[in-house]
Formats: sequence, structure tokens, C-alpha cells
Amino acid sequence: MKLSHLLALLLLLVLASASLLVGVANLSLSQVLSGDSHSLNILLVSRLPRLLAIVLAGAGLSVAGLIMQQIVQNRFAAPSTTGTVDWAMLGYIVALILFADMSSWVHLVTIFAFSVIGTVLFVRFLQRLKFKNTVLVPLIGIMYGNVVSSMTTFIAYKYDLVQTLGSWTVANFASVLRGNYEFLYLAVPVSLLAYAYANRFSAASVGESFAKNIGLNYQRIVLIGVVLVAVLSSSVVMIVGMIPFLGLIVPNLVSLAIGDNMRRNLPWTAYSGVILVLSCDIIGRLIIFPYEIPISMIISILGGSIFIYLVLRDKANA
Repeated sequence: MKLSHLLALLLLLVLASASLLVGVANLSLSQVLSGDSHSLNILLVSRLPRLLAIVLAGAGLSVAGLIMQQIVQNRFAAPSTTGTVDWAMLGYIVALILFADMSSWVHLVTIFAFSVIGTVLFVRFLQRLKFKNTVLVPLIGIMYGNVVSSMTTFIAYKYDLVQTLGSWTVANFASVLRGNYEFLYLAVPVSLLAYAYANRFSAASVGESFAKNIGLNYQRIVLIGVVLVAVLSSSVVMIVGMIPFLGLIVPNLVSLAIGDNMRRNLPWTAYSGVILVLSCDIIGRLIIFPYEIPISMIISILGGSIFIYLVLRDKANA
């Protein structure tokens, strides 16, 4: 194993251990090893599910951003800048209104359906207009998302769901407990499928004519990518809430570090997303301890700053 891989694994283990031990409730390794029932209950019901949710959400949204950038052919595309997350929130509100008494699976399918529809509409719109300026795509995507978000807020006001919507708009892992985060495991098979399709997505990122010339069905590849992005975004929105900029900044930083080969980048993109979300979550727990700052606030500041840097880094758009 390479030294870089060992250091990456060590960093992950250190942050994961910190995530398990940091919190309002006192929990130490010695108590867990001694079999203390109260400590074990905290670990198994709260801390471990929270850690797993962070890992799955961080990896899932980062991989979703990488896929989105490939199929839209724009490095500033992400679920949060192409309307995917906003449509997922609309689907969440619709599910609460129409299927309040049904199972969580029905809610997830509803959110997923809205995410697919909204993302397909945006992708078709981009294909028709064929923008040359890379910065226009996220700007138009943000405006598109704001229109959907406004519609969602209107519906929430009408059905007295504003408080519920607000709690999901600001992502927070504090409410994650055993039994209410397991949908996030969808990120594992979806990420594996994305890895299997990595070369096809890379071909699609070059353009429709190139993909067709090498025998690929371009529209099918794009649709598969949209479905994968929608599944990842839907599960995170339903369990955790909206985490902005994550799918935008992580794939770009990985690409700057190791290049643009998607098959090579995908594992590192998932890893980097986990490290970023873990770090921000730990900071959110410590900065005004014993209270917590929602992770979405920290990532918004960090992600917005990196987004501005990436835009200014491109001299043609600066």
C-alpha cells in the first residue's frame, strides 16, 4: 500500500474516532471497552449511526456532483446548482401532503421522482441552448432552483409545513439515530454502479457526437447519470436535509489534485467528501460546545469561498 493511501486511511480513522467520542453525552473508549450499558447505548443508538450517516451522505453527494459534472459537461454543475436538490425538497413536501400516512419508501420514491423530472428538464434545457460560458450553467441552475424553491415554500405556507421545511433546508446530523438513516445505504450500490459506468460518463462529457462515434447511446448514458444523481440526492435530502456546495467543490478539488480521469477520481471524490463532511460536523459540534452549529452553515461558508476561487481561477471568466 502506498504511503499516501496509509496517510489517507489514518486521517479517516482519526476523524471517525473523534466523531464517535465528541458530543454532549460523555463517552470514552474505556467505558465502551468495559461494557458500560449506558455508554454502549449512546454509541450504538446515536454516535455510530451518525458517523455512518456522515460517511454515506458525504460520499454520496460528492459522487453525485462528479456524475453531474460529467453528464452536463460543466465543472460547476452539482445537485445544488442544477435544481436537483430543490426538486427533491419539493418532492419531500408533496410526499408529506399526499402520502403522510404511508411508509418512508413511498416518500423516498416521491422525492426521487421529482428529482429525476427536475434534473432531466434542466439537462434538456442545457442541451438545447448549448452554453459556451461555463459560469452560466451554475448561475442559471441556481435561478432555476430558486424558482422551484419558491414554489416549495408557497406550498409549505399553504399547508402549514414551513417549520418542517425549514428543518430540512438546514442540514444537521444531530437528529440521526439508529433506525432512521438506513436509506443512505443506497449510496453504496449507486456509487459502485457509477464506477462501472465511469468510462461511459467520461465519453459523454466529451460530447454527444464523440459518444455516438464510439457506439454509445448518449441519451441513455445521460439518463442513467440523472437517475444515479437523483437517488443519491433524494436519500440525503430525506434523511439529513440540504447540504449545499458539497457536490460542487469536492470533485473540483480532487480534479485539481489528480486530474480528470473519472474512474480514478471517483474513489478519491467519495473519500474527500467523507473527510470534508466529517471535519465540518466535528467543528460544528465543538465551536459553541455544548450546542451545535448545523453542518450546512459551515459548508455554505467554505463551499461559497471555494466556488468563488474556482470561478476567479478561470481567467476567461474572472
